[in-house]
Formats: sequence, structure tokens, C-alpha cells
Amino acid sequence: MTVIIDANVLIKAYIPENQSEKAEEIFNDAVKGRLFLIAPDLIFPETGNILWKKHRLDELTEIEVKEISREILSLPLKIEPSKPLINLAIELSLLYDITVYDALYFSLALSYDTKLITADKKLVNKLKTSEHKQYIEWLGEYVC
Repeated sequence: MTVIIDANVLIKAYIPENQSEKAEEIFNDAVKGRLFLIAPDLIFPETGNILWKKHRLDELTEIEVKEISREILSLPLKIEPSKPLINLAIELSLLYDITVYDALYFSLALSYDTKLITADKKLVNKLKTSEHKQYIEWLGEYVC
């Protein structure tokens, strides 16, 4: 099975938060070859920024940030370039009043005809009544 994951899901696999266990299950399934994960190249700057912010707030040490960053780069995660997705992402962001960042992940899900798994409940709520609702799922409801 193929799914799109966003930075919120990725970071939860490394930093204990609500829904972290589910995020860890997703990555364990990917490592075991039961799940194929895809994300736009945007995922790396987004997760890097989250790690930087958590360090700045004294929630992570510099060593932890570097270790998590190395681990993230070694994950079995297919990365797609954002450039071919940007026009659709802008169209979706205007249509659904979501950020272009979120729309990049969502447009990738539409392109692959699969689901975007996200921990962003506000994003899910905006899209759950849309004509594209079958392409998004909240991490908390995801069944591995």
C-alpha cells in the first residue's frame, strides 16, 4: 500500500506527542516493506524547521536534533519534487483555503490516487467534506 505522509506525521515518529505511536507504526511498516511512503521534497525543510524550533524552546538538545535529522534522512521515503505539483497545489490552496505547503502534500496524494496521512486535524476538517475527501486521513483514525 502507498500513502503520502507529511512533516507532522514524520516528526511524531521521533518526538513523543499525541499520536506518536501511530506514526511509529507507519514507519515500522515501511521499514518492513508493508507500506510505501511518499512525500514532497518540502518535508525535509519542514521537519528541519520543527527540530530547530524544538531546540530553540529547549525541548531537544543539539545532539538530539542532529541524531533525529540523520535518522529521518535514512528512512525508506520516496521524495517527489515540488515543482511539478505547484500549479495544482496553488489551485487547491485557493479552492479549500489551505496553505500551499499543505496543498503540496495533498496534490501529491491526488497525483498518486492515494491518501495523505496527516496529524493536522484542522486540515482534515477543512477537506473532509470536499469532493476530494477520500484523499485525506487523520493520523488518529489511520489503521495500519
